[in-house]
Amino acid sequence: MHFLSPDSPFMRGLSNLIDAIWINILMLVTSIPVITMGAALAAGHDAARRSILGEGHVTVNYFRAFKSNFPKSTLAWLIFGPIGAGLVASWIFLQITPLLIPKFAFTILWVIGFEWVWALQARFENGFGRTLANAYIFGISHIGTTLGMVAIDAVYIALIAACWRYMPQGLFLLLLMGYGTCVTLHIPLLERVFAPYTKSAQSGGHDDADWLNGGAKAAQEA
Repeated sequence: MHFLSPDSPFMRGLSNLIDAIWINILMLVTSIPVITMGAALAAGHDAARRSILGEGHVTVNYFRAFKSNFPKSTLAWLIFGPIGAGLVASWIFLQITPLLIPKFAFTILWVIGFEWVWALQARFENGFGRTLANAYIFGISHIGTTLGMVAIDAVYIALIAACWRYMPQGLFLLLLMGYGTCVTLHIPLLERVFAPYTKSAQSGGHDDADWLNGGAKAAQEA
């Protein structure tokens, strides 16, 4: 049957789902030491993108990206991890009305940075400070994409909460799919944003990482 053909949308979607589940398992295993979560998130983005494009083997791609992104991703996690934990604690334990506005503001800033920093780290070669700055530049200038990724994550969290309360037997499947599936769903949104920069580099224009660094090289060449 046509829908069972290896090139059919159904089979490609099924293959991507299986890869997403495996990426999620790899992310969970490599995140056990906790401090490695940043490298796991960056590697998950790289492996998911290459999986959708049909490049190489998922496991090989994942561990190659995990190793290459480890130093900078770990530094980013040392910022986002503790701040995220602190924000969660503040929402649970600091039920103080005057703190609502600061908590909302810092939570929004954290979410914007978190949604973009791992993808940028996995996709472009930049210094840590520039990657962090670009996360907010892209996150704010492409707010529609940011909201789309947040919506995907929010739906996943809502499904977990609903299963926890109404259908606990479904939790295993949701946890198996995990954040790796969310990352895989993020990739088409991210690549639509990144396409102009990666295409210009491939076609002999300015280098994408140089543009993200402020376009100094492009300005000199002009």
